Amino acid sequence: MAVELLYFARIREAIGLGSERVDLPSGVATVSDVIDWLVSRGPAYAEAFADRTRLRVAVDQQFAPLETAIAGAGEIALFPPVTGG
Repeated sequence: MAVELLYFARIREAIGLGSERVDLPSGVATVSDVIDWLVSRGPAYAEAFADRTRLRVAVDQQFAPLETAIAGAGEIALFPPVTGG
């Protein structure tokens, strides 16, 4: 399944990409599975997704938990929470 992955802020900086279109391997069924697969792609991805407790996700522009199924999704956005003062 092909999907567009969008990376923001610290994640984008760690990976060195703002987005990429990928063909996900079979068995990748949830956002959490996508992150597991990304981490397996190398140290930059492992660093970017080291702290999943603070990770925010949107599937097709709708905020979603990590357990969200991705069947039929066209876009998955991954970003750390926005902070400010």
